[in-house]
Amino acid sequence: MGERIILAVDPGEVRIGLAISDPTSTIARPLQVIRHQSRAQDAAEIATIAATHGADLILVGLPLDDEGQVGHQARRSLRLVDELSNATDLAVETWDESGSTQMAGVKDDNIDARAAAYILQDYLDSLAGAA
Repeated sequence: MGERIILAVDPGEVRIGLAISDPTSTIARPLQVIRHQSRAQDAAEIATIAATHGADLILVGLPLDDEGQVGHQARRSLRLVDELSNATDLAVETWDESGSTQMAGVKDDNIDARAAAYILQDYLDSLAGAA
């Protein structure tokens, strides 16, 4: 598969968690939390962070509902995906993030970044299983 760095995004209404993979796309780690401003500003900041870290892919968490359908929150994430696609030439994909915040554990200032790392690790593990 080669080296590929992935930046994961856990979009929220107040804070946006970011996580990054190692170059082998094996391990995810929390990166940082940014404050939501506007969709365009958020996308521009995420694109800049992705470029700074040499990311090849931006992975956006998609909060599907209990039936696995796209609801209100997922539509918000899809609008961010559209905005990111306009803000960067990097590939932008989505991944089901259901339960990521609960799995991130203790609620503190870094929970959103840990949630993004959980989303990214789930994605990376699925790639490893497919290989």
